[in-house]
Amino acid sequence: MAASWSLAPLVSQRAQEHPTRPLATTGDRTWTYQQVDADASSLAAALSELGLGRGDRIAVNLPNGIEWIIATLAAARLGAVLVPVSPQLSVHDLRYQLRHAEVSCVVTIEQWGAVDFLQRFEELLGDLPDLQYVVTVGDEDLWYDDRIFQFEDLVSRGAGRSVPEVPDDDTQDLAVLYTSGTMGKPKGVVLSHRALVENAVRTAQVLELSPEDHVLTAVSFSAIFGFSAMLGTMASGATLVLQPAFDAAEALSLMVRTQVTVLHGVPTQYHLLMREDSFDASRLKSLRTGLMAGTAVGEALVRKVRRWCDVLVAYGLTETGAVVSITRFGDSDDVRGHSVGSTLPGVEVMSMDLVTGQLHGPESVGELAVRGPNLMRGYLRMPAETAKVLTPDGYFLTGDLGIIDEDGTVRILGRRQETITRGGQQLYPRDLEDRLRAHPAVDDVCVIGVPHDVMGELVCACIVAVEGAVITGDEIKRFARDTMSADKVPDLVRFFDTFPMTGSGKVRRREIARAIALSANTMSASALHANALDHPASFSGQ
Repeated sequence: MAASWSLAPLVSQRAQEHPTRPLATTGDRTWTYQQVDADASSLAAALSELGLGRGDRIAVNLPNGIEWIIATLAAARLGAVLVPVSPQLSVHDLRYQLRHAEVSCVVTIEQWGAVDFLQRFEELLGDLPDLQYVVTVGDEDLWYDDRIFQFEDLVSRGAGRSVPEVPDDDTQDLAVLYTSGTMGKPKGVVLSHRALVENAVRTAQVLELSPEDHVLTAVSFSAIFGFSAMLGTMASGATLVLQPAFDAAEALSLMVRTQVTVLHGVPTQYHLLMREDSFDASRLKSLRTGLMAGTAVGEALVRKVRRWCDVLVAYGLTETGAVVSITRFGDSDDVRGHSVGSTLPGVEVMSMDLVTGQLHGPESVGELAVRGPNLMRGYLRMPAETAKVLTPDGYFLTGDLGIIDEDGTVRILGRRQETITRGGQQLYPRDLEDRLRAHPAVDDVCVIGVPHDVMGELVCACIVAVEGAVITGDEIKRFARDTMSADKVPDLVRFFDTFPMTGSGKVRRREIARAIALSANTMSASALHANALDHPASFSGQ
């Protein structure tokens, strides 16, 4: 077991042990552990000469790629704090996160999609008082501004130069990751080396990662799930297969070409892979296992994926350093289909009574409370928000409702704030979603509460149908009546081509609820029970 969970020494050790082993590949190009370790040292040396060092915050605004990995390791060597920011952020959210984190330096791509990030950050240099330098990945000639540097130029400049020694202390901050903001303003989650690295390593051990594995992470490195997958793969001496942004057809081709053995993805991505015309399980013979996390996973999806990949399911949040609990290869079909497994070593999970606020034993519904070395220090510059979720005895209140079985298996019912109260009765969306996913024509489902003058809230089942399937709201309701108690049958059924999603793969429930609320409130409760709204809904400006 590692004496320290500091990131840079751990990866340097892998480079010393196996210098020529591939750390990352795109299929067309490969980088060894020795190459990446050396480039990270060079970049760290160049950044140090610019005055950046321990405690400074360095943002990374890149698609998944080798520069992301090098920048992460360089920041760790300096004792700096990494701030991942997604290239998909709006200008408003980007400015907010950079300002709030007091970022000193940004590593960004010059052009991505339709966005000119070089121009965007030229403007932000004059707008953000803490931002001193911009490092760009691209070919633009940057002679006109001495605060903007090319990534490759800095790596070359720092080659062979020493990096100021930083004490090996895994209690120091490694990263500030911002929450998706689905339930309010994004919060900066401060996580130490130990919180992130140990958690990633423990997860990799459950997946039985070895240096022979090729790991495709379909999730952005800027999200906690993707970031953790990157760390765990490097710590295991395995190879990261890089795809800048997820595309199902390209991912399938890449998996075949690079002989991917392990896949990390959110449920939506597994759905998209299976719906792709080029999907052929017989071509994925190298794939031995997958990991699903990031949002609710139902038994129906697990069953479908296990026909071609021995998938495990994990549960966690940004505040928990990624994984709290995970299913295991030796678990029963019931555990693997209906739960998120048991906790990682060193992690405790309890259930908190919603009325008394007291922690209680298993088999009772409550808010899940987590304690362990994986927890965040707190929310950056938000002491009041931190105090709301961290108890005096060291538990983090997740906001998720769940049940812990006698054997320690964790079952998730849904977010506490998403609990639906209809006619005074509390219903849990996750439970209803799992049941509705069993319908053969349902590809994905999201159950939300819609405000109503009489009932308080109504249950709305939002459905994405299997491509080519013909299905009506009445059919969904009949299926619900046959498979669940009458009090759980949806009042409304709405069909969607796709759900609006966050960058981390979570459904934007509030956006869906707003789209439905007006029409729902104009109908009587009796009418809603008698009629489904079958017409498709769509979203603009996702």
